[in-house]
Amino acid sequence: MRKVLSLIMVAVITLVMTGCGSQATKAPEGSGQETVKVQKVNIATGTTSGAYYPIGNAMAKIWSDKVPGVKASAQSTEASAANMNFLQQKEAEVAFTMANVAVYAYEGQDTFKGRANKDLRGMTFLYPNVTQIVVRKDSGITSIKNLDGKRFAPGATGSGTVTNSKEVLGAYNLNFWDKDKSNVKADYVGFTEASELLKNKQVDAANFSGAVPLAAIMDVSNSIDIQLVSMEPDVIKEMITKYPFYYEYVIPKGTYKGQTEDVHTVALANLLITRADLSEDVVYKLTKGIYENLPDMLNAHAITKYIKKEDSNKGMGPIPLHPGSIKYFKEIGVMK
Repeated sequence: MRKVLSLIMVAVITLVMTGCGSQATKAPEGSGQETVKVQKVNIATGTTSGAYYPIGNAMAKIWSDKVPGVKASAQSTEASAANMNFLQQKEAEVAFTMANVAVYAYEGQDTFKGRANKDLRGMTFLYPNVTQIVVRKDSGITSIKNLDGKRFAPGATGSGTVTNSKEVLGAYNLNFWDKDKSNVKADYVGFTEASELLKNKQVDAANFSGAVPLAAIMDVSNSIDIQLVSMEPDVIKEMITKYPFYYEYVIPKGTYKGQTEDVHTVALANLLITRADLSEDVVYKLTKGIYENLPDMLNAHAITKYIKKEDSNKGMGPIPLHPGSIKYFKEIGVMK
């Protein structure tokens, strides 16, 4: 009886110890291999209709299948701002984010005021995040300034798209976030919901800040006639001066159904961010896993063609690169 009780206690303790954090996986007997410590990696991505989610899933598969000692999974979230919170709360090891949101989280600005997270570390630049203001073609809206008094979908609560919408509309003296100063009516929804609201004439415009082309915009254009609204040259210059992480971006005509002209807008970097407490070895292997399997990423989304090792530190601003990423980029000769 005592032997049975002892065995039960050992089993319970083993389950508790292996159920938290990293796990040790015993190699097959006689294989000559050592026991491998498994690092769980939760990737905070974005909504299922954006680009972060499919790319994050491809990344998780690469890391789980091709990086020894890593078990990764991708989590659908409300994107950038929510993802920075997940990192701070240690509910994610890696996160997708827009550069402006990452900088605000690192420095404790905007919605992160009073809780700067100096433990954020960069992994790599990913691809451009493009401001794409979409309106119904029959709306009569030809400029963002025409959104005064209109109903607008700025993005889902907790997303970087909302921050981007604040910065862009703010340049036109438009406000949807302050009840006392509001001159635009906001519907805080994700891309899928924004698409439906546009189709049903329940909003006049929506910001689909993300990859080009974006699935949600293609979906709308297949149901109704749409138009992407350009930003005026002087406003673009003002935006870049005020927010140095932005740069001018042209969406070529023909990118979306019915788009007959180039669209002039702004973009900023999409980044992959991690935590300072992850080991150098783990982050080195994760970074290497991305760049040695880029064709697998391309199968997930065409925008990943912009992931280039030469741009590794682009758009990080004040956020330092993780030593693990630095080790890899030095190894392949893109950093000294």
